[in-house]
Amino acid sequence: MTGDNLLRDLPDDLPEELVETLAESGSVRIERIVSTGHASPEGFWYDQPDREFVLVAKGRARLEFDDGESLELEPGGWADIPAHRRHRVAWTSPDEPTIWLAIHF
Repeated sequence: MTGDNLLRDLPDDLPEELVETLAESGSVRIERIVSTGHASPEGFWYDQPDREFVLVAKGRARLEFDDGESLELEPGGWADIPAHRRHRVAWTSPDEPTIWLAIHF
């Protein structure tokens, strides 16, 4: 068994969003994502073949869905995104890291 802390060892400078796989097995992948002011490119939509559960552990973010729904997430906020529900990251905190726990299954 290994372990660590989602909120530790954060890079000082992130030109791009940092995505780290923490664990995976079969059809499950668990990631730590660190964003600092990052957002999906304009007009880009994720359309993933798997369901995704995301939790914001630190920072703030806004998800947008192609049906017009928008969801603000703060620490402890989560979303359960069905497979193929088109979504994008519209905004993340520019002045502090936003740390996500993402579970793809």
